Amino acid sequence: MKRIQSYSKFALGAVLSVLFAFGAIAAEEPKFKKIFNGKDLTGWEGLPQFWSVQDGAITGKTDDDNVVDPNTFIVWQGGEVSDFVLRLKFKIVGNNEDGWANSGIQYRAKVLDKAKFSVGGYQADFEAGTKYSGILYEERGRGILALRGQKVEIHPIPEGKKKPEIKVTGSVGDSDEIQAAIKQGDWNDYRIVAKGNRLMHFINGHKTVDVKDLDESKAAKSGILALQLHKGKNMTVQFKNIRLKQ
Repeated sequence: MKRIQSYSKFALGAVLSVLFAFGAIAAEEPKFKKIFNGKDLTGWEGLPQFWSVQDGAITGKTDDDNVVDPNTFIVWQGGEVSDFVLRLKFKIVGNNEDGWANSGIQYRAKVLDKAKFSVGGYQADFEAGTKYSGILYEERGRGILALRGQKVEIHPIPEGKKKPEIKVTGSVGDSDEIQAAIKQGDWNDYRIVAKGNRLMHFINGHKTVDVKDLDESKAAKSGILALQLHKGKNMTVQFKNIRLKQ
């Protein structure tokens, strides 16, 4: 009897733990707004020859008969964001001999060429590879601003120089360990947090960068959200479960 009672208490504890976890998630998720309906591209705009919805995911694809150049984007039509948290799942596959593919999530960005859907601004990078996933890149701007694992401060471009002064002030984790937690060719979680001049990226729960952009003349305080399809070799990139909290 005691053994049965002990087992019952253990089972009840396990059930309560699961219910508590689901309750915590349920309490958090209502703060987020779904900005992709999982069915069609309502609320998003890009070049239709490259973007579609497949298996419940926004899908960008290039092949030998459908080449993109320059990089193109699909843009969320819900207005600009300033301080926010963005959560989504992504998957990227290189449909080429090298398996290469690159993409990213633009935020606080701007459309530079509506005809080509070219976009510039902050980018949370990811790839079918081992070097760039999680970094902070500025498309059509200052280039790489923080490598994976870095905590940095970005200072104004010194007089006579072309690149900003980037000071590494600490570490948020080991780059190789963060990379090892990223599932190649499968779904991964991305979270972007932007508050004031502080920008943070997380992949599968691991913080990848922590950045303070102190260049007042360059640091974007607001802008659009967009998803990238990179020029180059054939690839497929997908995004789903896209949620935004402002």
